[in-house]
Amino acid sequence: MMTTLEKTLSIRDLMETSGVRFGTSGVRGLVSAMTDEICFAYTLAFLRVAAIPSGSRVLVAMDLRPSSPHIAAACASAIRHAGMHPVFCGAIPTPALAFHAQEQGLPGIMVTGSHIPFDRNGIKFYGLAGEITKQDEHDINHAVVCLPMEGYSMVLPPLDSAAREAYINRYLGYFPVGGLAGMRLGFYEHSSVARDLLTALLEALGAQVISLGRTDEFVPIDTEAVAEVDVERAKKWAVEHTFDAIISTDGDADRPLIGDERGQWLRGDIVGLLCARYLEAEAVATPVSCNTAIESCGAFLEVARTRIGSPYVIAQMEQMLAAGRQRVVGFEANGGFLLGSSITRQGHTLSPLMTRDAVLPVLALLAMAKGNGVALSQLTRDLPARFTGSDRLQSFPLESSRRILLELSTDMAAIDRLLGPVGSEARRLDQVDGLRIYLANGEIVHFRPSGNAPELRCYAEADTQLRANHLAAECLRLIRGL
Repeated sequence: MMTTLEKTLSIRDLMETSGVRFGTSGVRGLVSAMTDEICFAYTLAFLRVAAIPSGSRVLVAMDLRPSSPHIAAACASAIRHAGMHPVFCGAIPTPALAFHAQEQGLPGIMVTGSHIPFDRNGIKFYGLAGEITKQDEHDINHAVVCLPMEGYSMVLPPLDSAAREAYINRYLGYFPVGGLAGMRLGFYEHSSVARDLLTALLEALGAQVISLGRTDEFVPIDTEAVAEVDVERAKKWAVEHTFDAIISTDGDADRPLIGDERGQWLRGDIVGLLCARYLEAEAVATPVSCNTAIESCGAFLEVARTRIGSPYVIAQMEQMLAAGRQRVVGFEANGGFLLGSSITRQGHTLSPLMTRDAVLPVLALLAMAKGNGVALSQLTRDLPARFTGSDRLQSFPLESSRRILLELSTDMAAIDRLLGPVGSEARRLDQVDGLRIYLANGEIVHFRPSGNAPELRCYAEADTQLRANHLAAECLRLIRGL
């Protein structure tokens, strides 16, 4: 019962006044809008919707954004106010928090903005069954919570390192000791929360790791739309240092960035495809934006396409498991890899982890190259010649994106007029998520508003990387001219 020292707040009202709301994955908003009160309220709503029992321990972790500690402190304060016990796991990868929560049967809260711009941040929630569903998000959005009049922050509890240790041990128990011996790796560390953890793990497996580009300033790395400066930087590093591979992650290390010995970054969906092959997956769940080589390579018994966002991939994986599929995996165009079932290889078992992970695909591709005795660039040589490119219009209002795509989706002639300069006509449309246009020449153009920021993304697929990159950039230029 609410007392005179409490106030009632509607999450929906907070969404409208602050702009802090669920995106593709997790609550996201401007740092200036993510006040202690709002973060406190979202946490209370999550605890109620997820039916977390009073007295429970709740894990809290964060990335390295400068705004993350104060958000984590507000979340911890809400946990304590709800009669539960916050456990502070420190600055660790999102999948490390998720894995420890899964293994301990505990809920978790990860403070991270992942790859989105510096002036934004977010909160990702894990219930007792793992990453929350879209239905959970809906229920949180419609929750009404009672807040105290003050006390929305607290000093974070002492660091508990168990989540970090469990995550490292997960991989040391699966990949063979010394399995990466002799490999020389560059690690573009920037502000990745995994930069120390992943270095320790790679060295424990025998690799030599050279730190590159470490910074105290937060750098928002988008693994789907790698900045040109990072493209050129990787090529320069490769020439200077003679690496077997260059690796990196986004801010919270749930999306990998993997470059070959020449400093060429691999596309995230190709990373996912290769990782799935290494694990000898039977069934794959992946969004509509990923490369069609996943089907045409013939490596998997089933490939199911979903909307973009890990909750949709997870839901599809659960359907596959319920249907009796074995060795079920999922991955996204950003390279984040999800493991739906236990995988055993040479007597070592890797347990499931149904949330995006950067570390598994990094280790899998390195182990594949090492085991086959080939350079990393050779891992793709037997794949169908289909290449994906992506780009984005930043600071592009969501309302404009929706209006333009709605108009195009109802007028094939308008699509042909728009895309005329790229040299082909539209043949069919797919509106599972955004507007995916299949062209007469076999190429694909896919427009989709970002779920996390005011951006319009374009994914393109063609028979060469140069053509795919040109398509993505040119189609966005044409869109901007509307």
